[in-house]
Amino acid sequence: MNELFDEVRAALYAAWSRKWLALGVAWGVCLAGWLFVASIPNTYESRAKIFVQLDDVLSKQIGIAGSDMTDIARVRQRLSSASTLGQVIESTKLGENINSPRAMEGAITSLAENVKVRSEEDNLFEITAQMGRSDYTDAENAKLAQDVVLKLLEIFRQANVEGTRGEVSDAVALLDQQLDLRAKDLEAAEARRTAFEAEHPELIGGSAAISSKLQQARTEMRGVEADIAGAQSALAAINGQLAGTPQTLSGGAGGGSALEQAEAQVAQLRARGLKNNHPDMQVALRQLQLLRQSGGGGSAGGMPNPAYSSLVSIRAERQANVQALLARKAALQADISLMIADQASEPGLAAEAQRIGRDYEVLKNKYDELLQDREEMELRSQVESERSSFRFDIIDAPGVSSRPAAPNRPLLLLAVAVLGAGAGLGSAIALTMLRSTFSTSAGLAKAIGLPVIGTISRSVPPIRKAAEDRQLRLFYAGTGALGGLLVILLGLEFVQVGQVMA
Repeated sequence: MNELFDEVRAALYAAWSRKWLALGVAWGVCLAGWLFVASIPNTYESRAKIFVQLDDVLSKQIGIAGSDMTDIARVRQRLSSASTLGQVIESTKLGENINSPRAMEGAITSLAENVKVRSEEDNLFEITAQMGRSDYTDAENAKLAQDVVLKLLEIFRQANVEGTRGEVSDAVALLDQQLDLRAKDLEAAEARRTAFEAEHPELIGGSAAISSKLQQARTEMRGVEADIAGAQSALAAINGQLAGTPQTLSGGAGGGSALEQAEAQVAQLRARGLKNNHPDMQVALRQLQLLRQSGGGGSAGGMPNPAYSSLVSIRAERQANVQALLARKAALQADISLMIADQASEPGLAAEAQRIGRDYEVLKNKYDELLQDREEMELRSQVESERSSFRFDIIDAPGVSSRPAAPNRPLLLLAVAVLGAGAGLGSAIALTMLRSTFSTSAGLAKAIGLPVIGTISRSVPPIRKAAEDRQLRLFYAGTGALGGLLVILLGLEFVQVGQVMA
């Protein structure tokens, strides 16, 4: 700690021994720095807060309102877009010397750096414009910053109130064009699918459809086989009943002929109100027909057994049912064989059928999506035609600032003063180190590595003492003048602030 204290004391002594050099360097650095600070133009700022609501309750209720994040990004992009900034430049003093596209591009780039749009909440925005051109006065820069913000608000209001409907109409027209193109592609895909299906009807739907049809045919085949088994069982049962039933019955003396009895039975059934499609009536009619074909049936050989005749009719029906089921089974077997053959021998056609079907479905889905978007945009256009959903309120109007936003000149002046003092001290200490002199005996002993026996005090004659006192007073006066100049500059800065509009 003592060594550090000695080093500091030695450095201060070295600086004091060359105080005029330190003062001169401090004056030079301070004057140069203060001149540079004075040359920096003041930058004035104007700001405004606005509330923007792009979608109303009706738009949100019918589902055509945009997302909040999308609306915020759209507002910020529109306020800071190149076209908007170009209109601002053309309608303010910034466009006075703009006479070429390159100059306009440079002006837009410069203005984009000085205009900031910040969203504080969902629909609350703050617009800030800073102007600090050296070729304008402070009053002109302050007024220009206000004009830029006012023009931004005006352009934004016009672009939304008048341009929103046009944007929606343009979007609807663009969707109509896309729908026309999609419709043509969809018609071409449908024509390809129809032509392929007409040429290869068995491959409609591709390999997946063939596999599905094959599975359905096999399922139906199992059902038909079960029905055949049931029909054959029923036919066997009726054959058994028929084998145990006599064909004729022995006739009676007063019973009349069998034909007369059959006719009487039909008459009785008609008297009961039965129609020809009734099962009992159909059995009686078939029995009557058989008796008529056999000659009426006499009493000598016995009359035909009605039960036998009914069983014969039922057996014929069941035989026909079995034959129909067998024919259906044969047709299903043929279809299954053809499907298996198609699946095995035509894999390329099956893949082509599947690709055509897939392309058609993709185009159909895209067309449906575009159609839905078009309907939503048309509904939005109708809503905005009857009532505008745009709401624009200025919360804080832009004003003319009387205080510059930048630079912080008092702080810069103080920083230059500190830098000048440090440069003066540093130059004096550096020169002492370069000349290899020692300010204290401890420094000498440390440098040569030998003990210092003693030091000789400095003896100054009275005449030289008086001259040194005068020089010291002059040094104090120079230092005070430097500090006084700093105070004057700070005072001038504080006095000038607030007099921009004077």
